[in-house]
Amino acid sequence: MKPLTEQEIRTAFVNCTKGEAKRLAVPRDLADRPWDDLDFLGWRDPQAPDRAYLVLPTDEGPLAIQLRSSDAGSWQTRRSMCPICLTVHTGGVSLLVAPRSGKAGQQGNSVGTYMCSDLACSLYVRGKKDAGMGGRLRESLPLEQQIERTMKNLAAFIAKVTA
Repeated sequence: MKPLTEQEIRTAFVNCTKGEAKRLAVPRDLADRPWDDLDFLGWRDPQAPDRAYLVLPTDEGPLAIQLRSSDAGSWQTRRSMCPICLTVHTGGVSLLVAPRSGKAGQQGNSVGTYMCSDLACSLYVRGKKDAGMGGRLRESLPLEQQIERTMKNLAAFIAKVTA
């Protein structure tokens, strides 16, 4: 993924108002992110841990969505697999819900998916971040195909948000 600026990120949001995009917390460490190992940028708001954001590169430019996560509960201590990158975590997978874009979102419609709580799917797939014992299942697919599958899974979720 190519490095993004704060302005590029703020203008890329499709499921919130311009005012909300202007006020949301963009990471201050953009220059330090491992851009070469990222297929998408994901982060949580440090002041509001139930808020998360994703920015994906597209042919038309970056596309960003805001998400909300459910409150931490006892169910999160179970082992779960992220359906986006297929990494197994103990307590590290959260339900993330995004308002749909456009009129549907204004009417309160939303879609959700389970995903790595830290939004680091790209790093788990590449082996740059460790999910612990049994976190990544042994696969016969080459890394490029694993990355492609991860992005296809994420794109399917994004398509539901923007439909």
